[in-house]
Amino acid sequence: MATSGDLHDVAVVVDEGFSAFEFSVACEVFGIDRTEEGVPSFRFAVCTQDDGPVASRQGFSLTADHRLDRLDEADLVIVTPTKRGFGPPTPELVERLHAAVDRGATVASFCSGSFTLAHAGLLDGRRATTHYLYAAELARRFPLVEVVPDVLYVEDGPVASSAGTSAGIDLSLHLVRKHHGTAVATAIARRMVVPPHRDGGQAQYVEAPVRPCADESLAAALDWAAGHLHTEIDVAAWARAAAMSPRTFARRFRAETGVTPHRWLLERRVAAARLLLEEGDQSVDDVARRCGFGSAAMLRQHFLRLVGTTPTAYRRAYRGARSPAAVRLLPAGA
Repeated sequence: MATSGDLHDVAVVVDEGFSAFEFSVACEVFGIDRTEEGVPSFRFAVCTQDDGPVASRQGFSLTADHRLDRLDEADLVIVTPTKRGFGPPTPELVERLHAAVDRGATVASFCSGSFTLAHAGLLDGRRATTHYLYAAELARRFPLVEVVPDVLYVEDGPVASSAGTSAGIDLSLHLVRKHHGTAVATAIARRMVVPPHRDGGQAQYVEAPVRPCADESLAAALDWAAGHLHTEIDVAAWARAAAMSPRTFARRFRAETGVTPHRWLLERRVAAARLLLEEGDQSVDDVARRCGFGSAAMLRQHFLRLVGTTPTAYRRAYRGARSPAAVRLLPAGA
């Protein structure tokens, strides 16, 4: 249930080498007056550590009206990526972020801004996420953080974090929905021409892995399997294709690829299904049969587990992105 009235003041922190997109997400969701459309007004502030301009990664600079003391008034503090990369924030920013949490405000990070929160100690003992490319590094550097790599955003108590780039939109709309209700979040999303809520998580945006194999005979067997995904493949048949006993095949397979034959086969079949869903017009049943799943139900089960969304939702998302002619704007009452 929304708790109206406790998210009206938003401050976004930018520093040298800030990322224009993530910064613009905060500006678009919270920095535009949409009161004529029934959206509550937000006091919005852009804050920098020092006076003077800060440069973006994209070749322009901005001069903010506020310093970090402005964070003390905010209901929501947003931290964006900067050229500090994975390095620690300044002591003043750490102090202000902790003070915000202590007085009941929400502190949120976009993309690799999660490293700022982790350095500040705000993610210790909490769940958090970041761009999938950086998730392993976040987990390695900060073992007290429970890194969730395959979601679009995480909110754990007063601290929230989002995945790469556009996932900042998902987190922002979630926070609006939480505090002001679904209608307000949907109104903002409609004006931005984005979905109010996206299905699935980061897994659907990660390229399907192609696991290397140096063993020539085993590589040939993998190529054979990749060409016969539509058929029933068991370890015995696979082993014969590699001229190995089933036991030797299974042992060498895992040693070479890092996964079991069953896992490899599932990954390749799901990867093939993703391609057909992105580029083809076959029904989900036909895709399932062509990729060796046998039924749409079996495809949905494995697709949801590995990709984090359903085949239908995945097709809808990628077909919309594939061609401008495929984009359909929601009607006013949707």
